[in-house]
Amino acid sequence: MSSFASTSPVLSRGPIARLDRWLHAMPHPSLVAEVAAHRVAAAHWGKGRGELESFAVEPLPPGAVMPSPVDANVPQPEALKAALRRLFVRVPHHGGPIALLLPDPVVRVFILPFETLPRRVDDARSILRWRLKKSVPFDVDETVVSWMRQQGREAKLEVMAAVARQRIIREYELAIEALGATPKVVLGSTLSSLPLLEDHGATLLVRLSGRTLTTVIVRGSNLCVYRSSELSRDLVAPAMLDEIFPAIAYYQDTWGESVDRARLAGFGSRDEVFRKALSEELRVSVEPLADTPEILHLGSGARDLIAQDLDALVGWTLNQA
Repeated sequence: MSSFASTSPVLSRGPIARLDRWLHAMPHPSLVAEVAAHRVAAAHWGKGRGELESFAVEPLPPGAVMPSPVDANVPQPEALKAALRRLFVRVPHHGGPIALLLPDPVVRVFILPFETLPRRVDDARSILRWRLKKSVPFDVDETVVSWMRQQGREAKLEVMAAVARQRIIREYELAIEALGATPKVVLGSTLSSLPLLEDHGATLLVRLSGRTLTTVIVRGSNLCVYRSSELSRDLVAPAMLDEIFPAIAYYQDTWGESVDRARLAGFGSRDEVFRKALSEELRVSVEPLADTPEILHLGSGARDLIAQDLDALVGWTLNQA
């Protein structure tokens, strides 16, 4: 199995490098592939920071991938493999390792308070699984767990844990392996995007991928809120506000302050409508992720990917910087 499980979770630049080097001890393939409900995408990165060598996107037929933390995700494996095959013709893997980004619903993320957590990996994993037993809708013994420590409010210990069902991860890995590639690292899509955010103050990220809306709040070196939900109908501005307000309220209650800014990703042509609605409610700067100052120093290839809502592919390469 790939390196999803680690003693320290995934991310190492931007706020999440300060969220503590989740990928520090992991391999870092230069080729990254993302699977979403509606498409697959891949990018191959050069040695320079943000230096894009090639990328491609291929659509998936409806129902080929149905993201879920519990149930089978790939009811049409041949359709997924066909799309990946076309993808790898355009972005060859040459049989080498790749990083695999999965839909957000597959990876459950928890932020847990602790008095202390053992440094020994097996002991820490056992305690985390015990704590998560009542929080995940499946047997925790069937999971892959990755985690990191962070300093919460008043310098108290928190642990950010990412949990996924082994057999679901394996569905995606098998599709990749059938084409001769080797997934070495598996990561949730939005987690991969976090290094693109500002590393000062509190930043709200609202990210849409297919019918999945993910809300994240990062404050300096802390992941403070992570909430992902599946939309039952087409997204309109009031529905978006209903989805994200619980996350904002939780942050305000916990940290005693409001967010400093908001960033949007994945909204495409509807970006301006949602930006205006969120700006009127929060009274803070709300911008598309592609237009933020953190993105301007990246190469033109990386900026183009972000403008096409392929931010997770860019965030991945920043993890190694």
